[in-house]
Amino acid sequence: MPVLSGKARNFMRDQMQVGDGVLFYHSSCPEPGIAGIAEVSSTAYPDPTQFDRKSPYYDAKSSQESPRWVLVDVVFRKKIPLIPLAALREHDELKDMRVLAKGNRLSITPVTEAEWRFITKRLA
Repeated sequence: MPVLSGKARNFMRDQMQVGDGVLFYHSSCPEPGIAGIAEVSSTAYPDPTQFDRKSPYYDAKSSQESPRWVLVDVVFRKKIPLIPLAALREHDELKDMRVLAKGNRLSITPVTEAEWRFITKRLA
């Protein structure tokens, strides 16, 4: 499913690098949280669904010369027991984590090295 958020697009396009770790996050569900670990396996490239007139994600304002939406490929690494948002909020080490910020609506956000270590070593 495409990510149709300018901020999320910018994170993918400008910050994600091949080899970066990914916390696979469930968002549009009864209990949002981290459910797995993956790894970025490509640099950002134009999302082809934006050019497909038959796709529900077609974007008439997008062109091959000036695409609006990008994606990165990821490789599955590990399924983990769901770590709900409520559980993440219980840890002072994660108090500044962007996905936990009041009013945050993005499920694609940068994670600091310290946050990554804490989650993958202590919670996952």
